[in-house]
Amino acid sequence: MFALAGCAAPAAAPAESSAPGFAIDADFPDPDLLEVDGTFYAYATNSAAANVQVATSTDLLSWEQLDVDALPELPEWAIRGKTWAPEVTALADGSFALYFTTAQATPSAQCIGVAVSADPLGPFEPVGDPLVCPVEDGGAIDASTFLDDDGTLFLVFKNDGNCCGKDTWLQAAPLSADGLTLLSEPTRLVKQTEAWEGNLVEAPTLVKHGSKYVLFYSANDYGGESYATGYATADSVLGPWTKHGEPLMTTDLSGGVYLGPGGQDVIAGPDGDVIVFHSWDENFIQRGMNVLPLTWVDDEPVVFAG
Repeated sequence: MFALAGCAAPAAAPAESSAPGFAIDADFPDPDLLEVDGTFYAYATNSAAANVQVATSTDLLSWEQLDVDALPELPEWAIRGKTWAPEVTALADGSFALYFTTAQATPSAQCIGVAVSADPLGPFEPVGDPLVCPVEDGGAIDASTFLDDDGTLFLVFKNDGNCCGKDTWLQAAPLSADGLTLLSEPTRLVKQTEAWEGNLVEAPTLVKHGSKYVLFYSANDYGGESYATGYATADSVLGPWTKHGEPLMTTDLSGGVYLGPGGQDVIAGPDGDVIVFHSWDENFIQRGMNVLPLTWVDDEPVVFAG
């Protein structure tokens, strides 16, 4: 359905790694997944060659990294080389919105921008000034979206308070139908409160399962084994939210297979729900992408059973 003409051919598959479990064995952090007409698109934080990396699959098992930059041109306010945690969303009119984190120079902060395209591969074209940039709260990062049952599209994100000794709140606000404007001030959902979270929560992913809203998030220091994934539940998008006391994914819970599992996304696959996340290789040089089955017990998620 979507024309791919003009896109470069897929890059060669990366070499095998000694670290088990990587679906994409390359530096492919903060993965976001989108399914369009049977093709799964994975987007990731910048590489040396692209502001937003892209890979595709038809089964969530075999992936091709493409020689494509989904966001080849950054907005004028952005600093090159600092484009993180992309989120691509299909809009009601058939177009696509890309939400991305990048740094602005003046005032200095990380901010969330938005870009649009008619094709999930892009190129996405940036739109205007930052969509969210609360400089007084440390800026904003890690955008994701959630479409509620009534058709309301929400932007979910984190204020980057750990940059400057402030709390980190996961927040949500309704978006306009075109995905380009917040319709109200954001509502704070959860902040760092648990010992395992360290001094931050981030990377929110909101889904609904049965009657429950489930907010997945990452926490602690992304640069090591302490990075982990947890979740909270609520009866509505804006809460109140109740955290599950223990994390969902940690290095230890995986038996040391996945080092610092986080930056997660959740998507329905051919054989059921999956959770997609990054973890470090054994030398802590790069973060590869992993895909694992996600099961549910009483509308609460389970990854590592037993």
